[in-house]
Amino acid sequence: MSIWGLIASASLVVQLVMLLLVSASVFSWVIIFQRVRVLRGAAKVRRTFEDLFWSGMDLSQLYRQVTAEGRSVEGIENIFTSGIKEFTRLRQSANMDPDAVMEGVQRAMRVALAREEEKLDKHLPFLATVGSTSPYVGLFGTVWGIMHSFIGLAEVQQATLAAVAPGIAEALIATAIGLLAAIPAVISYNRFSTTADALAINYETFSDEFSSILHRKVHGRDGGAA
Repeated sequence: MSIWGLIASASLVVQLVMLLLVSASVFSWVIIFQRVRVLRGAAKVRRTFEDLFWSGMDLSQLYRQVTAEGRSVEGIENIFTSGIKEFTRLRQSANMDPDAVMEGVQRAMRVALAREEEKLDKHLPFLATVGSTSPYVGLFGTVWGIMHSFIGLAEVQQATLAAVAPGIAEALIATAIGLLAAIPAVISYNRFSTTADALAINYETFSDEFSSILHRKVHGRDGGAA
């Protein structure tokens, strides 16, 4: 009647259900640790970059610092570099209308913003799927196991609790594994989704503020962090 003994004696369908749930749980934990690292890194990059951006540093100097050789550009830095590169390129074009320059800059930053939001939300749908379906998959294994136990019980001369208890116990393990897979996935998904949304809002706010600064520059009304 040990846990491992019950799992080993379970029917093939129940064992497959358990294996599926354990695999989903393992993949969920891998994603959880990976998302923690990514989101914490993005939040740290945002704080560090915004401190530099609003310190009054020249935009060209900030760009050179962010894109220093061997340094990867991440998160909010990618939005900034996309905007400043497009701004510089369009300003060098002859007879370029200021409004056309700003349209190109905003378009470039929107593309960079969409890519960064995609990075923040990566793998979250998998956690949502595991969290929502694992209890039902486990319940399927439990129902199948109990049904199998009662079919076996009908074949014996005398029905006793000792005869049916092992089958019910092994079936309930599937539900327990399903809950163990679902609970961390649901909690992590809610947490990561909230963090990703907050970072995305910060990215959008910075994009609007940076657009305003570049708008003043291109119309000859320099100011702000530039």
